Amino acid sequence: MRQSTGHCVARSASHDLHHTIGGARSAQDPKRGSDMTGATTGQTGIAGLSALITGGGSGIGLGTASRLVADGAHVTICGRTEEKLQQAVATLSSIADSSAPGAPVGTARYVVADVTIEEQIAHAVAVAAEERGRLDILFANAGGATHMGPIAGADLEQVRATVDLNLIGTFLCIKHGAPLMGAGVGTGVGGAAPGGGSIIGMSSGAGAFPHRYLWAYGTAKAGIDMLCKYAAEELGSSGIRVNTVQPGIVDDELMAPITAGGPLLDDYLAEMPISRLGTVEDIAAAVRFLAGPESSWISGESLAVDGGHHLRRGANYGLLFGE
Repeated sequence: MRQSTGHCVARSASHDLHHTIGGARSAQDPKRGSDMTGATTGQTGIAGLSALITGGGSGIGLGTASRLVADGAHVTICGRTEEKLQQAVATLSSIADSSAPGAPVGTARYVVADVTIEEQIAHAVAVAAEERGRLDILFANAGGATHMGPIAGADLEQVRATVDLNLIGTFLCIKHGAPLMGAGVGTGVGGAAPGGGSIIGMSSGAGAFPHRYLWAYGTAKAGIDMLCKYAAEELGSSGIRVNTVQPGIVDDELMAPITAGGPLLDDYLAEMPISRLGTVEDIAAAVRFLAGPESSWISGESLAVDGGHHLRRGANYGLLFGE
């Protein structure tokens, strides 16, 4: 059984990543055009593929890492808290150990990195790609909100921190990940010619329709959706697909103060046609679909995974302010 439970602490990058996106382009079949995704390279799953998940120590990030490891991927998670990452890798290694005989065996390791610091995310990408000289799957999951409330009373630094963590962090992931994800870069699984990779950005329903007083977070998430559409258009000729997921309210530790119950939770559920809390596994399944060859002709999409919440109005966070 192949396992990797090592770790790396992020440091300043000491070398440039000299990979040209789309540098190895195959001749075009008139019926297939420039398609260099998994569907045309014989990849039938994600076993053996390399993946980087930011914010991978808990919640949706850890849930997605669990799904990818179970399907045989070699996953690197990153985050800012080493103890949390160590615990997460122990969980992921247990999943790998429980693989059925003959099934693909995934691996897990971690890198301590802050997605808002360029040198650290560049190093995390390099570590995730070092085995075969390429990165196949990038889930830019890290995010959060440091401001909530009316626009007029907003603290500039809190708003800026929210934009940096979500939008700028995702931009830095794509900037450094894309050069290692193009078709023909590095070595494919089992020595095969590598197809293009898949980038998934973490957006939110708050980025698609207003949630009262959640405007700083929602604006940053809307920026992620548009950033990923631009990236999808730019990188498609290199075989790289770029999509986002827009989760609704998910029952994880980040949302625990709301999911524990109260008027805001009631408001969420009243506006959801499928009126239940989402699970980490719901989002992980969507990311797994977008990461693999099953979605090889999907790019530039923002996938709502929210029980239909996007069909109605956003949650009223004014309820937390006594409105």
